[in-house]
Amino acid sequence: MTTILLGPQRFTTTVGSTIRSLDVAGRIAMVNSGWEERESDDGELAGHLDGRGVNLRLHHRMMDVLAKDEQFAAAALDFRDRQDELRAFYGIRLQGAVDAVRDVGHRTSLHDVGPAAVEAAIEAVRDVDRWYAAQLAELYRSVREVTRPDESGLFGWHRGEINAVLDECDTVVVAGGNVRTLMRTLRVFDVAFRPGQTVVAWSAGAMALTDQVVLFHDFTAQGVTADEVHDTGLGRVPGVLVLPHAKRRLRLDDRERMSLLARRFAEHRLVLLDDGAVVRFPDGDQGGEGAGGEGEGGDGRARVPAGARVVEPDGRVAVVAAA
Repeated sequence: MTTILLGPQRFTTTVGSTIRSLDVAGRIAMVNSGWEERESDDGELAGHLDGRGVNLRLHHRMMDVLAKDEQFAAAALDFRDRQDELRAFYGIRLQGAVDAVRDVGHRTSLHDVGPAAVEAAIEAVRDVDRWYAAQLAELYRSVREVTRPDESGLFGWHRGEINAVLDECDTVVVAGGNVRTLMRTLRVFDVAFRPGQTVVAWSAGAMALTDQVVLFHDFTAQGVTADEVHDTGLGRVPGVLVLPHAKRRLRLDDRERMSLLARRFAEHRLVLLDDGAVVRFPDGDQGGEGAGGEGEGGDGRARVPAGARVVEPDGRVAVVAAA
């Protein structure tokens, strides 16, 4: 079960050479629903796959279900409104908690109270993240109870076609785009990769393969500036938090800010995916269960392939050395 995470494909295209290096035969499933209404404009991507790509058309299928299943459409609208409200409250709480970390860290400590206070403040940020994740999980559960997609013939038809394609493909590519839309389509149709299937992904697609999808941008003009937990991912590469377009979206030279990000998600390895990056997780190197399990490093976190760029707890950007 090989997983390869690539840097953005807009300026430096590596997907074609990566696929050729795998020496795979047969058709290749394409997931590019994050492109939304441009999903069918897949000629360039298919060209990089030597014409062997077959589009799962997840966005098109979701639009079809929304148009034909009134119960699902109503539930989807309600879910969107409720999630927007949840994210608004989460954003308020999150920004306050992150600002508190900065304020506590900048305060002079004469009696060694400072380090413990900073760690407690970071734990308060984690608590806000956990609250949001729990609320979102409950929201997903409630909407699934209402819609019951397993009982819908329309859902069954679309899932049947999707699974038929996945069953005959040894390789799947997952493109970028809008990560919210990408995650929604993957979840709506319960897309699951097959045992032994190779997956190549970039940008939003790479984010979708992790166990926690985090939205980040240090250069926003207004609103919430803290990095936000958005969703749970597919868990293909557990214990890894990927940061695509890192040079363009993060203040990598701001050690204080990067340290907060790394310490906040201390159970994850923060992997930077900039132009030209190729991070290959071979069989057995995609995380394990429990501290020190298979696929983990000596500190209990997920093992990351040599050559990958990561953010260390002290805020430094480092290159993973060969074992």
